[in-house]
Amino acid sequence: MATANINVQVDVELKESAEALFADLGLSMSSAITMFLKSAVNYDGIPFELKRRSLNSETILALAESQEMENNPDKYKRYKSFDEAIDEVFTDV
Repeated sequence: MATANINVQVDVELKESAEALFADLGLSMSSAITMFLKSAVNYDGIPFELKRRSLNSETILALAESQEMENNPDKYKRYKSFDEAIDEVFTDV
């Protein structure tokens, strides 16, 4: 069977981590990629679930609050420095 080369650019750390993982599994990078490609062809798609990370409700509320503060800065107290803000936090305790 004839073979073909595939050149892929990846982050150095990702490559090293993958090589270490595959070595522990007794695989080369080439055999691991071949397994992925065969699985994709057999599956007729990506052989695992792909989806966007969804934000939890707490994060959504925090982002909305941040946007509100940005849109209406006059409604919120400002501090000249981080130390000033921390001082107020500790005096309220």
